[in-house]
Amino acid sequence: MSNTNQELADFIWSVADLLRGDYKRSEYAKVILPLTVLRRFDCVMEAKGTRQAVRDRDASYAGEKKDGLLLGISGLPFYNTSKQNFETIGSDDKNVYANLKDYIRGFSSEVTEIIDRYDFHIQIERLKDADLLYLVVQEFAAIDLSPEKVSNHDMGYVFEELIRKFADASNETAGEHFTPREVVKLMVELLLGPDEARIRKPGAVLDILDPACGTGGMLAAAEEHIRKIKPGARINLFGQEINAESYAICRSDMLLKGHKAENIRFGNTFTRDWHEDRRFSYMLANPPFGVEWRKSEKAVREEHEDLGFAGRFGAGLPRINDGSFLFLQHMLHKMQPLKKDENGDEIGGSRIAIVFNGSPLFTGSACSGESEIRRWILENDYLETIVGLSDQLFYNTGISTYFWILSNRKPAHRKGKVVMIDARGEWVKRRKSLGEKRKEIADEQIAGICAIYRDAEHIAQDESHPQHAKVKILRNEAFGYQRITVDRPLKLRFEVTEDTLTALSASAALQKVLGDKTMDPAEVAKRQAAFVAALQPLTGQIWHTKAEAWDALHKAVTSAGLIWPSSAPVQKALREAVGVRDPKGEVQYANAKKNQIEHDPDLRDAENVPMDQDIDDYLAEEVTPHVEDAWIAETKNPKTKLNERSKIGYEIPFTRHFYVYEPPRPLSVIDAELKSLETEIWELLGEVTE
Repeated sequence: MSNTNQELADFIWSVADLLRGDYKRSEYAKVILPLTVLRRFDCVMEAKGTRQAVRDRDASYAGEKKDGLLLGISGLPFYNTSKQNFETIGSDDKNVYANLKDYIRGFSSEVTEIIDRYDFHIQIERLKDADLLYLVVQEFAAIDLSPEKVSNHDMGYVFEELIRKFADASNETAGEHFTPREVVKLMVELLLGPDEARIRKPGAVLDILDPACGTGGMLAAAEEHIRKIKPGARINLFGQEINAESYAICRSDMLLKGHKAENIRFGNTFTRDWHEDRRFSYMLANPPFGVEWRKSEKAVREEHEDLGFAGRFGAGLPRINDGSFLFLQHMLHKMQPLKKDENGDEIGGSRIAIVFNGSPLFTGSACSGESEIRRWILENDYLETIVGLSDQLFYNTGISTYFWILSNRKPAHRKGKVVMIDARGEWVKRRKSLGEKRKEIADEQIAGICAIYRDAEHIAQDESHPQHAKVKILRNEAFGYQRITVDRPLKLRFEVTEDTLTALSASAALQKVLGDKTMDPAEVAKRQAAFVAALQPLTGQIWHTKAEAWDALHKAVTSAGLIWPSSAPVQKALREAVGVRDPKGEVQYANAKKNQIEHDPDLRDAENVPMDQDIDDYLAEEVTPHVEDAWIAETKNPKTKLNERSKIGYEIPFTRHFYVYEPPRPLSVIDAELKSLETEIWELLGEVTE
């Protein structure tokens, strides 16, 4: 950004001095941004010289649909039919309120929608009540934002600088709408860096989407990066945003830069894709972390179930409290197909960059929605790179974050692989914290991370390279695993204790078999007490087989003149009360005739087996040497509803791959430190008592 543009942005922001006391710092932008937009449009219309022609045609045309007609006369993407402008509004202190309202009403729908999304009418009332409206309008009327002085390109820079100042002033709330500039810069470099040749290609048209575009910072950074490579590049920017104010800012920015503002749409990306029929060259996003999608659940589930992979969410649905993977599936769905031209050169295809927290890396077990989404991504070879970043980089969260870079046109040397880069140590401390943001990534560190990304294969192979420990390259299959359920037999001994008798006294199954709904509850309780009393003499006895135990229990009950209850629920309740888990106990059978051993639910365990290893070999090598009676159980797959011995899962244990063991300090060192501290404490106590 040039010094001139910086000075202009600073001058515009200085108008906020008038707002002190009546507005909080975080509220300044509610006034300054919409007035900047209005003043720019005012100057542009004045320079175009078509305002009177627009007014005349508006007055003479009696038809209803006049937008297209007046836009054609105006020669701009907007028009204004009001007789007011900033000069007239700012020169009449008695009528400034009415004149400003009339001026805003005179704009075409494109502009009035933006102003409405800013809720600027609320600020007009507030400024009027504080006797500030005339003063503020006068200040803006004195600012020259004409195209002769400030080009569309420079105006975009000025507006972005104002947005940045808004982010800094907003402090703790900024992270809801703004991504730190250096994070955006790194993300854009990683997304676009490998594609310089494609960007320079004659006739290339680059369509870029941010489905959670906020104020448009990522789109602006992507455009800036491309124009440095190819100043005359044909770029179309698209976005969608659910927050009204952020949407207004982004759409304003597009208009100010001469882009098609209609490409920025307002609404929930999950429930309605406003760019449904379009596919994009590049996509980037910083969707909100850990935000639930309950409000969109009906629409999302219907699309998933009715359309499958013909829709956006065919791979699966994540848990309701985190919609991150829905954004990513949306973006992957909008990739351009990869084709070849008449010369056999690859054309089409897309690249994607998205910011996630750690959750999408590993949340969800095998066959869960998250695991199935990761599986689909990796088995289709879309994931190219994951870059781990430091914590405390964002305004509203201190957690660590990760860039995911994805593409359906990975270079040949990266096909079938995923590059992981550990950039968690690449940061410098900020002089002043902004909300949770205490760190930032310096320009030289951005350059260093990009260099690692470019040379990842060489760095990973060269153990002597200083950055070797920061790079891991794994085949896609390395992230997959076979989830097996390992069971062990239920082994019991049998004994009657006071706890046994208490459990039977409260047994609903026993109560049910000893009476029915028509019987007096007191009579049922009496029968249950008699049954328990019949077993009282057996207290303290132990049996090592179920047959021996049941024989003794049966005799005790029938000897008391009672009927032995043979129903399955009572038999189960008896075994739960009398049976005691014992590693040396008798093995129990779910079906003795079929020799079907009953598993012990308390000993059930799960193991993740590498994709390239046979599950039976794994059991023999890793499990049965320690528990020889273990076996692999069949469990129901929630997706196929079939019983299976294993389930396929995918996770990306980023931190595990970069873990470095640090041995504990020697006891002698710890002991010496404790003695030193003890001496220091005594010295301090001595000073206090003197």
